[in-house]
Amino acid sequence: MNKKQIVDLFLDNKSAERVPVAFWSHFVSFHDHHRGVSDEGVLKNVYEGQKKFYEMYKPDFLKIMSDGFFGHPAMVERTFHSVEDLKKIESCGRKHPFITKQIEYVKEICDYVDGEVYTFYNIFSPLQYIRLKIEEYDEDFEIFSKLFVESPEEMVGAASRIAEDILILVDEIFSKTRVDGIYYSVQSVQHKKADHEFHKAYVEPLDRLILNEILKYTDKVILHVCGYAHYTNDLTWYKDYPVKAFNWAVFTENIGLAEGKKLLNGKPVLGGFDNNPESILYSANMDEYKKYIYEILDQAGTNGIAIGADCTVSNDFTPERYQDIIQVVSDYKR
Repeated sequence: MNKKQIVDLFLDNKSAERVPVAFWSHFVSFHDHHRGVSDEGVLKNVYEGQKKFYEMYKPDFLKIMSDGFFGHPAMVERTFHSVEDLKKIESCGRKHPFITKQIEYVKEICDYVDGEVYTFYNIFSPLQYIRLKIEEYDEDFEIFSKLFVESPEEMVGAASRIAEDILILVDEIFSKTRVDGIYYSVQSVQHKKADHEFHKAYVEPLDRLILNEILKYTDKVILHVCGYAHYTNDLTWYKDYPVKAFNWAVFTENIGLAEGKKLLNGKPVLGGFDNNPESILYSANMDEYKKYIYEILDQAGTNGIAIGADCTVSNDFTPERYQDIIQVVSDYKR
């Protein structure tokens, strides 16, 4: 089987000659995640980093990182402290470099891969673009959730204006590049008042708006439920989202692939490894990898299972370690 056939069977909730394996990594610093439009040097590093990563690892599918494009243009030059600040967020439109440069980038990476594997571009939910600017760039870890629960209509209004651009991005990316699918990143609002009803009223409609647009072009959608900074989520809130597969932070949520698959309506799931420093991912020998992965697959089976990590991996995860994991999953199926 080639890698596309292996991934096709995974997405169809079936078993291939081995389970697929894929990891991904960031290529620039947290602050530079927001500076791709304004700094050509950042984009150069992202282009080169993505191509180098693909050549070094040759994963079963390629998640094209959106490093450099975390910062929506309406947010990058502002700080946010009040509802009035949210009202200043506006759509940038089809011709803005935030859109055009992403299309150029995705097109070049897809052309570079040239159909060897499926490509999935990373897109955040509209609310995530707001949260990431405030928390990752400004390093304010309270104001996003505080403003959201105090003024949910204003937050949704601001996110809806960003959503206008994400809808354009989806249309352009499938019209002008060879991308195969989308890796869609979400997170629940980290506030005790943001319960499931809050999520269904204010968060889920925005997610479905973007997902329904993606589904016009492809059903190859992987939903990432973000556990960055050890934020926790209730996976069951996402079980009915119209996606093919799920990825989440198994160690943050304390929910392994077997249990998660049951919670998520039996759909395909991806993950298994903690990506944090000093975890087994960066230190295990072949026997330890074998013991660890065999336990995952013994519990979860091989139908609709893929091995990866909670999120991005560091440079301590080497191509040799990746090949060790490929060897283990191949041996398991035999």
